[in-house]
Amino acid sequence: MLTSLSRPVLTTLVAVALAVGACGSTDPTSSSGVRARSATGLPATDLPAAEPPVDLAIVDADRLDPDLLAAVQAAARDARADGITVQVTSGWRSREHQQRLYDEAVTRYGSEEEARRYVATPDASAHVTGDAVDIGPTDAADWMGRHGSAHGLCQTFANEMWHFELATTPGGECPEQLPDGSSRP
Repeated sequence: MLTSLSRPVLTTLVAVALAVGACGSTDPTSSSGVRARSATGLPATDLPAAEPPVDLAIVDADRLDPDLLAAVQAAARDARADGITVQVTSGWRSREHQQRLYDEAVTRYGSEEEARRYVATPDASAHVTGDAVDIGPTDAADWMGRHGSAHGLCQTFANEMWHFELATTPGGECPEQLPDGSSRP
């Protein structure tokens, strides 16, 4: 069966399996931690050993709000119990990376006003402050949209089903979604 999987799919499966099997302790000095390369080009992060159900190597976990990270890990464990695999496709972003994304959106959408509907400036991005994560694939984002509030996680923008922030207390009700990122006060 493995011979029918494409190399990128197989590589992703191996990476997820290693992350799930090797991460979990909250002690960053643990000698059994896993060394992860930062997706932002910053120094690698020592990931704690044992069991987070999400691949922390791509999100600069040490730069995420600790409460957000804990909520995402707990929600991902619950999702896994429902047969859903949660991937954090984006977490903390440097100001430079956020600016690059914004500049690309301005080019793509033709104006700053239209670009701000989809990509925040570095000054307005919750990713830059470590207060937001993007969740994938689609079934995981859907699951998180329906169950994330049990952990305080809410989809904050109606046009971004993958974008989640801590926006309520665990078990609370999420605030009404803003139409898009340009609507943020």
